[in-house]
Amino acid sequence: MMLNDVHKGIQKNKPRRRVGRGPGSGHGKTASRGHNGQKSRSGWSRHPLFQGGAMPMVRRIPKRGFHNKWALTVAIVNVGDLESVFDAGEEVTPESLKEKGLVKQRYDVLKVLGNGQLTKKLNVSAHRFSKSAAELIEKAGGKTVVLPGKASVEEKKAAIKAEKKKAKKK
Repeated sequence: MMLNDVHKGIQKNKPRRRVGRGPGSGHGKTASRGHNGQKSRSGWSRHPLFQGGAMPMVRRIPKRGFHNKWALTVAIVNVGDLESVFDAGEEVTPESLKEKGLVKQRYDVLKVLGNGQLTKKLNVSAHRFSKSAAELIEKAGGKTVVLPGKASVEEKKAAIKAEKKKAKKK
């Protein structure tokens, strides 16, 4: 390769290709689409998963599982973690949990679980509590405060059923 050949044939401002404007243009008659066939028709486009008539990979591979896009993301904190991080008499809120680094991810609902021991008196605020967690907190002399939050699908269904029952009674 010669240094003076590097830029040969490269045009900065190439004129656009005018197809279907007669034989004089060099792109006349079939407008550079060839003779007949699918690709020569107007409006033709290949499906992105088309694999030359073979069974597409997307249909050959078995599908497994289910992803519920409406499911709430639940962040969990164990009572034992509260014991190790918070001092007696402290207020435990979602904000304080974030500050102390117990909850790092984005969540819809915060749930306190009863794994571990609790000896300190704490006022814990969360969206949900397991039975064992509520018992442990109250046994240690603390309080549980249920925060209003996004309702689960089951809770929404129960509320709709209750409304329908009310409407029937009237």
